[in-house]
Amino acid sequence: MILEQYYIECLSHASYLIGDESTGRAVVVDPRRDIGEYLDDADKHGLRIEGVINTHFHADFVSGHLELVEATGAWIGFGEAAETDYPIRRLADGEQIRLGEVELEILSTPGHTWESISVLVRERAGVTPTAVLTGDSLFIGDVGRPDLVNLGHGSNTDLARAMYRTVHEKLLTLPDQVTVMPAHGAGSSCGKNLSTELTSTIGEQRATNPSVQPMSEDIFVALVTEGQPAAPSYFSVDAAMNKRVHPLLTRDRAIPELSPERVRAELVTGIRVVDARSVDDFAAGHLRGSVNVGFDGRFAETGGMVAEVGEKLVLITYPGEEQEAAVRLARIGSDNAIGYLNVGHDRLFPVELADLVQSAQRTTIDELDALLAADAVTLVDIRNPGEREFGTIPGSAPIPLAQLRTRLEQVPTGKPIVVHCAGGWRSSVAASLLRAQGFENVSDLLGGYHAWAEAHVPA
Repeated sequence: MILEQYYIECLSHASYLIGDESTGRAVVVDPRRDIGEYLDDADKHGLRIEGVINTHFHADFVSGHLELVEATGAWIGFGEAAETDYPIRRLADGEQIRLGEVELEILSTPGHTWESISVLVRERAGVTPTAVLTGDSLFIGDVGRPDLVNLGHGSNTDLARAMYRTVHEKLLTLPDQVTVMPAHGAGSSCGKNLSTELTSTIGEQRATNPSVQPMSEDIFVALVTEGQPAAPSYFSVDAAMNKRVHPLLTRDRAIPELSPERVRAELVTGIRVVDARSVDDFAAGHLRGSVNVGFDGRFAETGGMVAEVGEKLVLITYPGEEQEAAVRLARIGSDNAIGYLNVGHDRLFPVELADLVQSAQRTTIDELDALLAADAVTLVDIRNPGEREFGTIPGSAPIPLAQLRTRLEQVPTGKPIVVHCAGGWRSSVAASLLRAQGFENVSDLLGGYHAWAEAHVPA
């Protein structure tokens, strides 16, 4: 048996290639749109990809099932409750898929969505399963949230109750030694307490996962429906894209370099400029109106927070990062990066654009304290609700970053605005977005809440 895991930090997303060496038959589970790794590894192992299984309709990225069908002719499998406008193989609870000696068994595991399934993997028929690919049902350290994509007429509470049964009547009945291999890890908005570990076992989760401990169904429902991260607005767009036929991402896709003159002309049209450089380099100098989404963070997901999927973009990147940046955005369906402009670590923009370069104001802890004492600042906390449970700066207004672009009218004006997150990366995104939307005198807090709390022990 061949069982490969592919993990991308940018989306905290895991996908899988499962193959049988004796027959050369294989399937891919929960693929992303840039499918080169799956095809290359299949070729390396002498495998033929004949099926693509999606454990559910993903909301945080556009799945690569259509790209794999185009490349391999594979069938597409979903849980029985799935509805699509392309042909699918409906996978029933208990259904077995033989790749040769390797056997897959489908488990119906609703809760994150109604059509959610998990995939049991056995090296040979009848033996103890080696692994269970749990999709977004059972995570390492948590379970999937029930409030992202409701199908049919059910409520979040109905899905949460379904998840309770999935966990206790399906997944926790598996042997302790079965490896747990989920579709997402730490940082994903698909849950709130996901571990940085990429695999675990049923036994380990039974012992350590707070969400699967013995509790009543009502307590479980309250646990999984409260304190979830704010979901980016593009999630509903991607979930819908995954149900229909949409343009494919070609393997040879490349965006062009733009001349300074072209960049200037595009800025006049009001195009969104995404600057993927570091927070410090962006603060030192950037094009007026650009938004800082650092390539060193959750670039794809955050890019979906600051721009609509399908919106035309210009990328500012370090040399050599431009094509990967475009691919990462394409993973969430944002295919309209029209080109890029490189700026090196020397922070020097082309002289033709010098009049458009400005620096970003940043606020220290001492400066913030003075402003707060004088009631001379609007402080915006862009962390998620679960983060605020561990502490807040008094007087801060909570607007999670994922909701900021759609709640601009709730940002008070009339005073200088300081934005803060936990450590300082997301606050640069938010402050630059506010400036790009016309807000004046906006800065972000150096070091974020962590630095403030350390300076105010006990916070």
